[in-house]
Amino acid sequence: MSNAASLRALLRAGKMIVAPGAIDGITGRAIDRAGFQAAYMTGAGTSMTLGYPDYGLITMSEMVANATRIVNSISIPLISDADTGYGNELNVFRTVQEFERAGVAAIHIEDQVFPKRCGHLDSKEVTSREDYIAKIRAAAAARKSKDFVIIARTDSRAVLGLDEAVARGRLALANGADIVFLEAPQSIEEVASIPKLIGGPCLLNVVRGGKTPDLPLDDAQSMGYVIAILPGLLLGSIITACDDALEAVKRDRRYPAPKVESSPARTFARFGSAQWDERRTAFRDPLEPVPGHAAPSAVTAK
Repeated sequence: MSNAASLRALLRAGKMIVAPGAIDGITGRAIDRAGFQAAYMTGAGTSMTLGYPDYGLITMSEMVANATRIVNSISIPLISDADTGYGNELNVFRTVQEFERAGVAAIHIEDQVFPKRCGHLDSKEVTSREDYIAKIRAAAAARKSKDFVIIARTDSRAVLGLDEAVARGRLALANGADIVFLEAPQSIEEVASIPKLIGGPCLLNVVRGGKTPDLPLDDAQSMGYVIAILPGLLLGSIITACDDALEAVKRDRRYPAPKVESSPARTFARFGSAQWDERRTAFRDPLEPVPGHAAPSAVTAK
């Protein structure tokens, strides 16, 4: 079963999918090992791995390259940020094909102008309805498998109001999108109202310290959301852990004691070292002599 088909099966099961944010193979593998059903490749996190803020400075090929590495590190479906689709409908068409070819299960495409900004920052700008819906149509037409999930993100709540954001979401569903991602609702009441107003599957972006109020994931499920992404969960934890470890070295002038004792062998085991060790000898069975030929001998350099 393809990753996209696996995600479709999870969606049909009816329980909200919780997808923590991955930025690389390490965090992707951690999400998989922790037992989550899907992972989410955060565009903000990908930008930061390359040394940039989430200001639309990363190209489509850089995003697909990172998604490919994460897909190859995990056994669960990957949902990925695809920003604005990186141009007009032609660019969106290719964007879908590249992410689908990489083994990604779903992408979301938004209606911000390019270069975009993080959805939880001020001063966003959005495109016209016509331009947005044209991109959604192109995305739906570009996928080779109908299992590949198209998520229509709209950032228009902050710019044009909730009514316009809902209208755009409903239009996106009518033009080929599978799920609506209405970014940055501004109250619990808005969060609760969106699935009802959209009248179709919705994704909730859970961002600590962002525009959307914090709420328990079980509440989000009861409100009718089918996916909740947590883009900054691991990224924030990594930054804090790095700062703490570096400060401890400066303060104590020694390698700080880890919270959990580990070793290189234990660490490598998280990434399949046992299987790779088996492969060291798996292909070294003795060769049987070929009838009528002398047994091969080792070549000695002179």
